[in-house]
Amino acid sequence: MTETVNPTPASSSELCRFTTCGSVDDGKSTLIGRLLYDSKSIFQDQYEAIEKISDRRGEEEVNLALLTDGLKAEREQGITIDVAYRYFSTPKRKFIIADTPGHIQYTRNMVTGASTANVALLLIDARHGVVEQTRRHAIIASLLQIPHVVVCINKMDLVEYSEEVFNKIHDDFESFAAKLDVKDFHFIPISALRGDNIVDRSEATPWYDGPTLLYYLENVHIASDHNFIDCRFPVQHVIRPYSDDYHDYRGYSGRVSGGIYRVGDEVVVLPSGFTTKIKGIDTFDGPVQEAFPPMSVTLLLEDDIDISRGDMIVRENNQPEVTQDLDLMICWFDHMKPLQLKGKYAIRHSTQEARCIIKEIRYQLDVNTLHRDLENNEIRMNDIARITIRTTKPLFTDPYRQNRITGSVILVDEGTNATAAAGMVI
Repeated sequence: MTETVNPTPASSSELCRFTTCGSVDDGKSTLIGRLLYDSKSIFQDQYEAIEKISDRRGEEEVNLALLTDGLKAEREQGITIDVAYRYFSTPKRKFIIADTPGHIQYTRNMVTGASTANVALLLIDARHGVVEQTRRHAIIASLLQIPHVVVCINKMDLVEYSEEVFNKIHDDFESFAAKLDVKDFHFIPISALRGDNIVDRSEATPWYDGPTLLYYLENVHIASDHNFIDCRFPVQHVIRPYSDDYHDYRGYSGRVSGGIYRVGDEVVVLPSGFTTKIKGIDTFDGPVQEAFPPMSVTLLLEDDIDISRGDMIVRENNQPEVTQDLDLMICWFDHMKPLQLKGKYAIRHSTQEARCIIKEIRYQLDVNTLHRDLENNEIRMNDIARITIRTTKPLFTDPYRQNRITGSVILVDEGTNATAAAGMVI
């Protein structure tokens, strides 16, 4: 292998975030390693390092999973524990990969890695078919509203690239997925170890006429994954340079969470309710005439209004719900303490911070069957539950299925400052 360097992508190239999920030993880390290797996105010294480790451990082939399994415990056990992020690019797109663990006890890590993904790669071992953890991760992908799910039926080399095995798993998964809220499923037969249908089409699967995995990732339509209808701009910082060149400059910076903002548009500032117009939109590269997700910009307004971090700039006829009572689906993260009914937590939502109390635990969700357990109020680490909370001040929220940014919150234990839960607004 010759030494390669990541090509510098054009500034206009699209960023696609994807995550791997599935059961233990289904080949998630190996798949990412193969994707990085075959797309020439690793250096010669990286390859030589994992080659030496693989040889020292007596493995017959180079273990590409070592490219993402960075923790010592991961390499010793041959499993993924924490979320590993990797970056690579092709001439068409930039990619951020989240390699998530498959064990039940690391469900919270899978939720963290998948929360911002455009695409989920759900791996299934062709020998074992659809198992409990496959269903669990498919349900979580559905709860997190990941727009595109690619079902990668892996280890096809161990079932002699059988079309019958592929079709059976395809049908089994489709019958289960019918009750999930995922709009776009795609199935690809692969072998992460051998590289079949990862970057190059495999001659071993002449019966498969679909795209390779990399071709799919490069061409899947993700531009419409953002909400371009509901204008949401959480203010993150007020910019006042206090310099002679920019003596009267007052800008409101942040990341566009939804909708399209144009110079001259009339907007409303929450919570004050004052109206004004957009005088200008500044970016790192200079002024622009419009801004849309996920751009980071500075808005200049025609009127001097008292605006600070946590406020939101929206349209008058399209506003989020302003409420102190929230209905949430949560994944509990805290391994030390279970969720406390009537317990108090800090809550963070977009650029706002407040405190909240747990008013009610509606039910715990069985992520294997989607059954709602109304009796079990003990929510421990990795459990998923529906709860109701009340906050100390109004938050500007949308349903999570409408906007993944303004519809998500995290709960923080005030005593330890540890993230206790991730929540999605119902």
